[in-house]
Amino acid sequence: MGRSSLPLRTFAVLASVFRVGGDPPRPPVRFAHVVAASLLAVTTAAVPVSAREAGRTETPVASSSPVTDVAESVVRVRVPLPASAGPRPETCDWLSYLRFRHKDGPAASADADRILVAQPGILEGAGAFDSVARNTVAAAAKSGRHIEFWALDRRSNCLEDRTGIQAGLEAKDAHLAIDYYYRQKEVDGRKFAGYQTNDQVRWLQNVGLEQTVRDQYDLMVAELPDQATRKRKMMCGGHSLGGVLTAFFAEWDFDGDHATTGDAGYEQCSGYFALDTRISTALPGFGGDFPEDWIPLLKFGAGAVQAGLDGGVIPRALSAPAVVNTETMNLLGIAGLAARLDPGGVSDLATYVPPSFNTDSTYRILFSKDYPTFLAGSPTVKDFRFTNAAALGGLLDDNSQPLAFMQASLGFWDGGRIVDKEFPAPNDLGAVGLGGLSRLLGTERKAIPDEPRGPLFTWRNFDRVGAPDDPVYKSKDGTPFTSAGKEVTDIAELARSLSEHPLDFTEHYFPTRMVTDIALAAAPGIADDAVHGDGITANPTLNLEAEGGLGGDPQPGDVVAPGYQHIDVLTASAVQNDGRPEPVSTNLAAFAAR
Repeated sequence: MGRSSLPLRTFAVLASVFRVGGDPPRPPVRFAHVVAASLLAVTTAAVPVSAREAGRTETPVASSSPVTDVAESVVRVRVPLPASAGPRPETCDWLSYLRFRHKDGPAASADADRILVAQPGILEGAGAFDSVARNTVAAAAKSGRHIEFWALDRRSNCLEDRTGIQAGLEAKDAHLAIDYYYRQKEVDGRKFAGYQTNDQVRWLQNVGLEQTVRDQYDLMVAELPDQATRKRKMMCGGHSLGGVLTAFFAEWDFDGDHATTGDAGYEQCSGYFALDTRISTALPGFGGDFPEDWIPLLKFGAGAVQAGLDGGVIPRALSAPAVVNTETMNLLGIAGLAARLDPGGVSDLATYVPPSFNTDSTYRILFSKDYPTFLAGSPTVKDFRFTNAAALGGLLDDNSQPLAFMQASLGFWDGGRIVDKEFPAPNDLGAVGLGGLSRLLGTERKAIPDEPRGPLFTWRNFDRVGAPDDPVYKSKDGTPFTSAGKEVTDIAELARSLSEHPLDFTEHYFPTRMVTDIALAAAPGIADDAVHGDGITANPTLNLEAEGGLGGDPQPGDVVAPGYQHIDVLTASAVQNDGRPEPVSTNLAAFAAR
């Protein structure tokens, strides 16, 4: 992707744009042990490698998930881009998804009771759906229904190189992954080619809204050719941005003849599901209009935007100078790998990865407790000792990660003195007139270790918050930072989801054109085939919201998951701290059964 990037102000708004309700944000100043028998059970239950027809492969995925009655495979189907897209790697002429099904269910998808087809959110890949997919399939099986969950990878995910992380997982050595990505260490004769520059991803300027919804349609048709079967069996939905894409999919006419409806998106689905989002084509939170001053070329129309993409003035893949870009998305996978392999080991992520402006700036933003610390650049993250689990928690937990769209409720810090994290914004946002920023920065108070060159800071997993030995860390006003009811995701499962899949949890090269197309959808030539305006209401919808997430104000009939943040709807543990089944997957399974 290179060093081209959007201004930080622009990115912060883009990062929070796919949300519902509330006022637009102001610019910002947001391990369980598994025995070998479990791994064997999942591996042997997976679908055999198949090439039942030219241009399709299906390969089993071995998993150490505690949900051992669900089989996983990665399916790849050749659906070439048009020649007009321009030169691209051959792998980008294939579409991929993770197929989750019950080990006792039918081998053929067409024989399943229902198939849930899920679009990822912004900067998200198929691997992010791991826990919710397994939990949903398992929950449905308890009621006698055999359903499948297809977690889609978007076209741009083809640019990611998982070689290092997969090799590190196999060798049980996170350093091997770092050596591959940073020290040119070969794996099976392959060397990392580097992160793609803006010029190298030129073809992404032609992968926008239309191509994305058509990719979903083409994949569904390729896998289930009979339209009546698709209409009866398939349910369409997604997480975050996936709700917007599902809405456009529902309205789209795919054969170009607007008088016929058998090819319409809504005729491919029997229902819709929204995971902390809404099935709506309007840009959430902005009254349907994207603020033009955040991407100035928008005000000059689609032609100017396309010219900006053609010339490389507008980056072809979304990128910020730090925190969220191609390299840092890959670092999350490496952090997950280290926490997966050795959760209690001392993390050296900040020292073994060679220093750079991006990594140093990212750590500085994420691990500065206040503005003086940020400005002075001391103490740095390298002055603290963390376990691998604590390092991952610091990157993604809702009491640490500053961006709401990247937050999960994983537990809390442990092992030493913990204080309020007042950077990049104070914890008492309402008291200083910044309450509107909670949609961007999240609803939970931020906390950070405060003993440099001191003890080893560990991670108290979600199910140990509130335990008899919990010291109950408190904010400066005496309020506990968290409680058992606010913690829902097992950090070991998150680490596994980040590192075990051949299709990534994150999306490294998110096409900028996706954002501009949605913002300019009313302009001629952008969404001309989104003509079935009643497609969104043509099928029943289940809204599954996180209590502290981005889904908006709950409406009658919505399922609101208490204590959840935006990512938790995908990653929450099958059994919650109150002993009850995980509500998102339980309700989704029941919806599919109906």
